[in-house]
Amino acid sequence: MDDPAQLSEYGKILLIAIVGILLVCVTILLAKILSPKKPNPEKLSTYECGEEAIGTAWVQINPRFYVIALVFLLFDVELIFVFPWATVFGNKEFIAADGRWGWFTLVEMGMFLGILIVGLVYVWKRGDISWIKPAHIQPRVSVGIPATAYEQLNSKKYQVRNYKESVSSETADTDTKVARTAGLGFRPKFKKSTD
Repeated sequence: MDDPAQLSEYGKILLIAIVGILLVCVTILLAKILSPKKPNPEKLSTYECGEEAIGTAWVQINPRFYVIALVFLLFDVELIFVFPWATVFGNKEFIAADGRWGWFTLVEMGMFLGILIVGLVYVWKRGDISWIKPAHIQPRVSVGIPATAYEQLNSKKYQVRNYKESVSSETADTDTKVARTAGLGFRPKFKKSTD
């Protein structure tokens, strides 16, 4: 490249980047200028998949979705390395220079794909990529208590008392008023100070 007026390869990349940035900026500016400005409650509402947003955003999401997304990204990104290998693998100049080049790259890619397949089998066997939820088995512990005792406790009707009716009266101590309740648990006892 003897002519300084010509662009280098990096200059071409810079020119493409500048044109791309200008096109994006001009498009956003034109949209801002030409778009109608008529806000209404429907336009200003939160838009999620065409459904009305109901409830809080703090909902529990099954962590299995994150695991599946990470596994997908892992294998997707790793398979990107296969494309440059495929373009170089059949390069006639490399094969003409050394005949072992083809076998070396084939074995190398076989090892790479083998590691990926082992990882995929491991994740598959653990059940991380299965969409069907596993059946949860409730643990059973032998405690020696017959099941009929539990059934009797669960089937019995218990009378619920109103706690407001059980308050007997309020008595005044020296500085404190203590509400005395009948049968509601702990009643504090205060000692009189001798100061």
